[in-house]
Amino acid sequence: MRLDNERESSNIEDQRSSRGGFGLPGGTILPFGGGRIGCGMLVVIIIAGLVLGINPLQLLGLMSGGDMSGVSPVQQQQQQAPAPLSSDTDRFVAQVLATTEDSWTRIFEAQGRRYTPPTLVFYSGTGRSGCGVAQAAAGPFYCPADRKIYLDTSFFDELSSRFGAPGDFAMAYVIAHEVGHHVQLLTGIADRVRDAQARASERQSNALQVKMELQADCYAGVWGAANRNLLDEGDVEEALQAARAVGDDTLQKQAGGRVVPDSFTHGSAQQRMGWFQRGFSSGDPAACDTFANEAG
Repeated sequence: MRLDNERESSNIEDQRSSRGGFGLPGGTILPFGGGRIGCGMLVVIIIAGLVLGINPLQLLGLMSGGDMSGVSPVQQQQQQAPAPLSSDTDRFVAQVLATTEDSWTRIFEAQGRRYTPPTLVFYSGTGRSGCGVAQAAAGPFYCPADRKIYLDTSFFDELSSRFGAPGDFAMAYVIAHEVGHHVQLLTGIADRVRDAQARASERQSNALQVKMELQADCYAGVWGAANRNLLDEGDVEEALQAARAVGDDTLQKQAGGRVVPDSFTHGSAQQRMGWFQRGFSSGDPAACDTFANEAG
């Protein structure tokens, strides 16, 4: 991805100087995007919290996207400072974030709307978010409570070495996916889905979460289409490989278990690749209505 002449976003915060010191057992990394959890992971989180002396509700708040931290978005903003971009990776993230700002501003303006960009927060190992404790083990995530994206850049190393999805556009896809969740919040989709999940069974709730994640993948594709002029040969394939690597079925097979579609919270590898490609091919957010598509 050719970003040499692109600006850097100023919507960056840094918590790395105040890092914590705990993690989920085994260094388990979850697919990026947040989402709901099943009973097995619920037990793991509660045990981890009790053993490590952490309020399990904070970890549950992070995983569910709710605000259980007792810290308001305003307080969050007051606690953070603008981040100095101290590495090439930092600068890359800031440039990618800037391209999402420019792209979604144009898209929203074409619809007669105003786009308000999210803030991206760097942290290392453990951080603080409006949704509770930020954990590197959970992967990058978007917190609707404070409208911020939380990123431990070590995830990019995991994406390359553990998940077999190297490349700068694979990294950019991860960021664009989280920005997609912010777009869902601004358009009211996120609130409607959360309301529906509150009345749904676990199976139905998981299915709704899958549609949320697939739509964010599609929105990442729309962003990619808006920045075709910045792409190198092979970039789209890097994003598709990343989408394949973090499919629920891929991760369940990697963990040595059987594939259980009813437990999916992010979608299969084929679904994630397909919806990214749909967004990229169309360049149109209207093509990303996963909720109207029964196949998901």
